Amino acid sequence: MKKLLIKFFSYSRIANIIQQANYWTNERKCNQHTTNNGGKYHETAVVDNHQKNPEKIVIGTNTHIRGELTIFKYGGEIKIGDNCYVGESSKIRSGESIVIGHNVLISHNVNIMDNSAHEIDHIERAEAYLSLLNNGFPSTKGSIKTSPIIIKDHVWVNFNAIILSGVTVGEGSIIAAGAIVTKDIPPFVLAAGIPAKVIKNLK
Repeated sequence: MKKLLIKFFSYSRIANIIQQANYWTNERKCNQHTTNNGGKYHETAVVDNHQKNPEKIVIGTNTHIRGELTIFKYGGEIKIGDNCYVGESSKIRSGESIVIGHNVLISHNVNIMDNSAHEIDHIERAEAYLSLLNNGFPSTKGSIKTSPIIIKDHVWVNFNAIILSGVTVGEGSIIAAGAIVTKDIPPFVLAAGIPAKVIKNLK
């Protein structure tokens, strides 16, 4: 029994060492592709900086990233302020500009996208997909639509919410779980539904 316990604790220690090494490797990789002004990348964080320019993804002091930050080769930038949180499996993907203020909480499984991802025309979309498979990410966006997103200070975005291109979310507002934001949200309100509408004034 004693030998089994010793073996178990040895394996546990080795597993912890491997886990810590993987975390350090991931953190170093994330920091190489971003400008980190005192934030933290956790073990689940992913950074895809297809422009290879660290100045295009910036996180602020005491900001914690557990989700995914992506900018495309054809364009995009992500700026996140101080004291923010991006939860696990949340995806922030930019082809133009996503600016997030200070003290913003983004829960898990949130999607924030300032682009249409693909072309509207079916032939163009099929050709672009084949080109992506054969040549990698495009350096020009073609007819993909992009429009900036601004999320102001003290906003709380609940789990499974979606924020689409061209939207500004006003200071202090709350986006309810599962909401899809397609239009500007004023400051200090609770917005819910599909599409998201103001259901309560928080002042």
